[in-house]
Amino acid sequence: MSEFKYIPPKPPIIFTAFWSALLGAFIGFLTARGDMMLSLFLIIGGGVLFSLLSIFSILVIKSQNLSRIFCGATLAFLGMFYIGLSYGIVLFIMGLILGSISIWLSSGNYRLPLPPYATSGEVLWFYSFRGICALIFLFLIIPIIILIPLSFNQEPYFSFTPGMIALEKEAFSFRWYMDILINGIVDPEAKEGWWSDVWQNAQWVRSIKNSFIIGIGATLLATSIGTLAAIGLSRSEMPYRRAIMALLISPMIVPLVITASGLFYFYSQIGIAKTYTGLILAHAILGTPFVIITVTATLSGFDNNLTRAAANLGAGPIRTFFKVQMPLILPGVISGGLFAFITSFDEVVVVLQLADVRQRTIPRQMFSGIREQISPTILAVATILVILSIAILTAVELLRRRSERLRGVSPG
Repeated sequence: MSEFKYIPPKPPIIFTAFWSALLGAFIGFLTARGDMMLSLFLIIGGGVLFSLLSIFSILVIKSQNLSRIFCGATLAFLGMFYIGLSYGIVLFIMGLILGSISIWLSSGNYRLPLPPYATSGEVLWFYSFRGICALIFLFLIIPIIILIPLSFNQEPYFSFTPGMIALEKEAFSFRWYMDILINGIVDPEAKEGWWSDVWQNAQWVRSIKNSFIIGIGATLLATSIGTLAAIGLSRSEMPYRRAIMALLISPMIVPLVITASGLFYFYSQIGIAKTYTGLILAHAILGTPFVIITVTATLSGFDNNLTRAAANLGAGPIRTFFKVQMPLILPGVISGGLFAFITSFDEVVVVLQLADVRQRTIPRQMFSGIREQISPTILAVATILVILSIAILTAVELLRRRSERLRGVSPG
């Protein structure tokens, strides 16, 4: 029996030219950078240029790979000729996109993800919805991405210099990453005892040490308490489960300013304000709800018959927990611990109220740097934190997938 393959109808060339012109007009509008007189010229020019390149690709080139090269090279040349190398690279990327979508739209393949009976309005909404989601994602991620090249700025500015825009080698430097090590030390030029000086006196290094000491301590405490609480709350015979759960996750809901103020008043009464112990306990309180939620979600697919079988075979509650239950929920426990660590590592409101100058963490040091000594070192530290966060979130996702495999849940 032969198989039938749906071949979508090819739209008229004016259809592809219209959407290509719309993309070009949008690029022209962004290029004008708010200049109203220039905007109209660049919007019209960009629309005409992109539509002509699209039509040429469809009628003459007809190959998607060659179309990408042609559109990318043409726009890159124009961008470098009129503005500079950096804008030429941006237009080269836009040319690759234009070459791809020109052939894709003209072939009608844009209809393949939808049923053959889908109307034009349904097709428009299908791609409009995804475009809106992409714009929201870009709106959220671009401010973070911009930090990375700015952290390599040679000059003490929080903006792109003309040299950076022109991609000049002299405009980029590791100056602010080195400043993390030498800011606050006694003798940056010393040959002997330099690392000891850095470890004891460098402001940012001290903040990094404090963040890890407080974060690791809070994570261990929050993970232990949150895991035990989640196991107890997962038992059907547990009385007042909903009320206890609401109480335990309340630190996620109550504003941090209120929590920090209450903790400061309480800690002052018992004498642990302005101490590492107080900060670790405070961060553990903030991280415990994340552990409870993550471990509770892992336990939702746990087979309680395994614990009953272990008990029937003579294993006590503690042995059953470590030999049967913990290996299966370990990915969820580690994920909750990572979330607790991130919460502690990024927290600044509680530290502002509870920490002494000796317990300054990285966020507290960044806050002080913005107010007292504006320096791009903050951007270098922020870049390192972004990379660290991405690594931790990647580990969380890998652990989530492993947890699903252990529980027999197929990933969706």
